Amino acid sequence: MSGPGSARAVAHPNIALAKYWGKRPFGHNLPAVPSLSVTLAGMCTTTAVRFDAALDADVLTLNGAPAAPGALARATGLLDRVRAEAGTAARAEVISDNDFPTSAGLASSASAFAAMALAARAALGLSIDASAISDLARRTSVSAARSALGGFAALRAGVAGDEVLAAEPVAPADHLDLRVVVAVTTEAAKDVSSTKGMQHTADTSPYYPAWVEDAPRLFARIHAAVLARDLEALGIAAEASALRMHASAVAAAPAVVYWSPATLGALATVRDLRARGVAAWSTIDAGPHVKVLTTAGDEAEVTRALRATAGVLRTLATHPGPGAALVGSGGSAGQP
Repeated sequence: MSGPGSARAVAHPNIALAKYWGKRPFGHNLPAVPSLSVTLAGMCTTTAVRFDAALDADVLTLNGAPAAPGALARATGLLDRVRAEAGTAARAEVISDNDFPTSAGLASSASAFAAMALAARAALGLSIDASAISDLARRTSVSAARSALGGFAALRAGVAGDEVLAAEPVAPADHLDLRVVVAVTTEAAKDVSSTKGMQHTADTSPYYPAWVEDAPRLFARIHAAVLARDLEALGIAAEASALRMHASAVAAAPAVVYWSPATLGALATVRDLRARGVAAWSTIDAGPHVKVLTTAGDEAEVTRALRATAGVLRTLATHPGPGAALVGSGGSAGQP
């Protein structure tokens, strides 16, 4: 894809250290709690967008195959917002590829919609300011707001009257000696999407109100720990955020359980590593994979231990990385 009306962008998934789980009832896809994440190098989504007046409908190809109707509908929603701002009715062809498991709890929707937002705005000559990219991506996937930015980024909770809401930078990628080792426990897509899981949790879990009340306090602890470069404080609070998020989901009726036996095994491995003096703290998004926060010095030992854990298929070594960027032109979110 090249030429007028087309652009290609790359974005990376992020992991929320202070978890986002739940939406406000005000519309506009607003998060119910504040979140703070780190964007990860080592995994990426590459998305090309081409607007063509000859197309009768939007077309989305995901990892080489036609996308499911639900994914296409979400993409069209994002594209409609860009078309409205640019004053065009042209449909678009979108080709998106991930180099890591899709819809499996590794934040593929975050990187996908951040890349799509950047490519679509660039293709129609709109501003690619980071705030504009982040807000556009959030309207389709809340977590995608943070993948527009590199390093550590925060997204506040939505309030009544909000329409525009973008993530904000907290610290650059090289701010903290942090490595993230991902224990991949399956290559398959998860049975319950994040969107459905969090709505069901909000509707049926008696623990959901407690989660919404407690999450801002954990966010404050995590935000302070990042700024202080205190990995131990960050790891303790991030692990608590993940476990409390999942506790609210497990308490739903029926329960929303993303974990597998390999998830529990990896969590036990992390506890054992920590007991032996290795820097290791776990976090888990809406999926079965375990992400372990560690240091450059302890990364090899964490990787070895996770690979020896029953049910762990492989590991991915990552570290804080850049925000969304155009491919081929040198442009990135944050440039006019």
